[in-house]
Amino acid sequence: MQTKSSNFALVTLTALFFAMGFITVLNDILIPHLKIIFDLNYFEAALIQFCFFGAYFITGGFFGKLLEKIGYPLGVIGGFILTALGCILFYPAASTASYPIFLGALFVLASGVVLLQTAGNPFVTLLAPGKEASALTLVQAFNSLGTTLGPLFGAMFILSDTASYVSKAQEAESVQLPYLGIAGVLIILAVVVYLLKLPDVREKAERISNENQDGRVSMFQYPHLVLGAAGIFFYVGAEVSIGSFLILTMEQVAQIDHVSGAKYIAFYWGGAMVGRFIGSALMTKIAPNKCLAFNAIISSLLIILAVLVGGKVAMVALIAVGFFNSIMFPTIFSLATKNLGKFTSQASGLICMAIVGGAIIPPIQGLVADYSTLLLSYVIPLLCYFYILFFALKGYQPR
Repeated sequence: MQTKSSNFALVTLTALFFAMGFITVLNDILIPHLKIIFDLNYFEAALIQFCFFGAYFITGGFFGKLLEKIGYPLGVIGGFILTALGCILFYPAASTASYPIFLGALFVLASGVVLLQTAGNPFVTLLAPGKEASALTLVQAFNSLGTTLGPLFGAMFILSDTASYVSKAQEAESVQLPYLGIAGVLIILAVVVYLLKLPDVREKAERISNENQDGRVSMFQYPHLVLGAAGIFFYVGAEVSIGSFLILTMEQVAQIDHVSGAKYIAFYWGGAMVGRFIGSALMTKIAPNKCLAFNAIISSLLIILAVLVGGKVAMVALIAVGFFNSIMFPTIFSLATKNLGKFTSQASGLICMAIVGGAIIPPIQGLVADYSTLLLSYVIPLLCYFYILFFALKGYQPR
């Protein structure tokens, strides 16, 4: 009976991961859209990701402790509601055509996504003991389904009519109805999760802690967790940075307009979806850290190829990185939180704080692009993949 309940909860959580992916990837549409509206340089446009992913650092630790008190199901419900509030705030932000207000609305929206992320990832690992990496990779595949469909949605409802607008205010208002629609869906999901009464797994976490009692009194006494949090920082930073500048890169190297670029970027995120479904199966037979090392190596080689060759080869190579990004987040997360027991929710908060890499790395790449070339700036995500390779070969080992 307990197994059936856990399986049903896992199925339900796929909607959570889909929503997170769908909402997050819309930032890649907002960057070129708002860059034009507000006449921003690369660094200023990247502040969209800074405000969004900065919320992870500011609120991640707080939400990790909050979940210890309210439990994972209530955390999921609260996350949906807070994210919906952020989407609703896009309406006044667009009405005033103010970039700072847009960034503030993004921060609120992102805080809701942080709560969903902090609750969702450990929820999955505790519901699937012994199969943490493959289970988390499988539900994360639905996150990638959201990131695949998000750019298509953005191209259709946010970017497609840009040429017909006569003022910046009208262009800014193009985001109002899409985000109000998303808010409505999120509120419905919150109600559904409340009615489903998902199981609270805090007792299971405590039991795992007692079974693995080693006298440690702080999550920071687990080196593999700290190194894994750094891995998440660099992984999210690299993935978000590539996605952020991909449309602008395609415009430069292949003369592809923004609307078409938004459709191509779906292949970048779609590759991650396909890779996660494949990776979920492979990691039942191959050690997760070995899969992670392989993917980090191939991602590095693809970026090197893009920087050295340029042109359409660069476009294809950068899109292909999405496929090899696929298993990285769930694999790093599951390796970093292995055997933490009662520290699991706190560790999830720490790792969610590390997602601030998505706020730090894109502006750094933007600065490099402003002072050199956009293509050369991809050396920044390349360095991130070098660290992930280190974690996969050595840093993941519990000590």
